[in-house]
Amino acid sequence: MRIIFFGTPEFAVESLQALVDAHMDVVAVVTAPDKPAGRGQHLQPSPVKLFAETAGLPVLQPLKLKDPSFLDELRLYKADLQIIVAFRMLPEQVWNMPRLGTFNLHASLLPNYRGAAPIHWAIINGEQETGVTTFFLQHEIDTGDLLFQEKESISEHDTTGELYDRLMKKGAKLVVKTTQAIIEGAIHPQAQIESTELRIAPKLTKETGLVHWSKDGKSIVNLIRGMNPFPGAHTVFQGKHCKISSVRFHPEIIPDLAIGVWDTDQKTYLRVGCADGYIEILTWQMEGKKKMDIADFLRGYSFTF
Repeated sequence: MRIIFFGTPEFAVESLQALVDAHMDVVAVVTAPDKPAGRGQHLQPSPVKLFAETAGLPVLQPLKLKDPSFLDELRLYKADLQIIVAFRMLPEQVWNMPRLGTFNLHASLLPNYRGAAPIHWAIINGEQETGVTTFFLQHEIDTGDLLFQEKESISEHDTTGELYDRLMKKGAKLVVKTTQAIIEGAIHPQAQIESTELRIAPKLTKETGLVHWSKDGKSIVNLIRGMNPFPGAHTVFQGKHCKISSVRFHPEIIPDLAIGVWDTDQKTYLRVGCADGYIEILTWQMEGKKKMDIADFLRGYSFTF
């Protein structure tokens, strides 16, 4: 079983390593081109490329997936199966190339949360359960026939970063399980059941992370959890942009603390009114500053109330 693996970020490394550790025959790895990063804007390889090179695997980094030279190079590897984990959308010429097809790992229980940010949106929407899914690729994104799923509980305190780590590990095991089942001919693909009530997971924007204090406290807490640690929920405080990391909701109406009104004793707490109580800021990062607990922030900040 000759396998080509497609992936770019850290999330994909776990699956690639699991395949290598399981002695699967990964004959090549496809990842994104090196990108400039840091102050010097030096070219940096993707996490998948770094791992592939240490494992002695050939690495392909096409600028365009429809480039004839890339397609010709891909064919030379004569892959029986392709596996996709956290990679961009593939053209049909690529995903339809292997004789056994191409399957993808998605970090949700499909068909719910199709899209680019399933982990974030599951937390933002206050879900108590999510999971990982493997499925065969077809024309429409995240709509192919289901292979296997594994569920994962979400606690009321989970952040995207914490859930990301758990799903990364669970997903890697599912990739190996799916690959082994395909090798053994023990798969039974099932069509996804369409519904108008399905939740989606579109790409995150700056607007997604903007805290609207007019919403209820639970929704605000879920947004901040869902945007932590990346890309971060944010607000404006005394004319300065702040990235909020953690908060606590108090379902208590304080007469003088109207929606969007800030209050502090300038020593121990900083809070803001919301629709059904108030939000206490616990950890945040003001623009140009490092991330701080709110008590440390208050000791060094000069207020203009």
